[in-house]
Amino acid sequence: MAVKPPVPFDKSPPHGILRPLLRNPGSTFENVKNVLFVCTGNTCRSPMAEALFRALAQPQGDYVVKSAGVSAMGGQPASHHTASLMRDQGLDLSHFRSQPLTSDLVEEATHIFAMAGHHLEAIESEFPEASSKTYLVSEFCADDSLRNQDLTDPFGMGSDAYEETRDMLERVLPSVLTYIEKTFPNPKS
Repeated sequence: MAVKPPVPFDKSPPHGILRPLLRNPGSTFENVKNVLFVCTGNTCRSPMAEALFRALAQPQGDYVVKSAGVSAMGGQPASHHTASLMRDQGLDLSHFRSQPLTSDLVEEATHIFAMAGHHLEAIESEFPEASSKTYLVSEFCADDSLRNQDLTDPFGMGSDAYEETRDMLERVLPSVLTYIEKTFPNPKS
């Protein structure tokens, strides 16, 4: 996967959360795709998914990409291995801070992607109104061996486990992008 330069961040939002700027001058918040990746603690898998997907979707210009955790403590940095792997790919997570999944994040999202089945169940249980926009991150994967599989949780393991998770994400995220691009309503239509 070719890596683009990091997306600039707006450093002024509330709560110290850094949000990517819209890159396409024609984009409005009415037609922007607001993608949310969800895992457990929001320090390993979902920040990695956020960074990789942001780089993948950057040429489209009309995406806001965030992540959260169903059991996250707010304000934690990305895990050392996650930050290191992303840095090796030219993606900067030095300003990243974890955040718990909230009703505001769920409401803002046009698409929610869970890293594992138990995250999907937790989201749909807590926010049943979001079930129509919530998916398993591997649900649309073109690779049959990964489709509908949980993303490996590397928490507390060595760098090899984080590399495995990154490799899985690099295989599933292009299908996520394709799905969104093919199904997102176009307000100009």
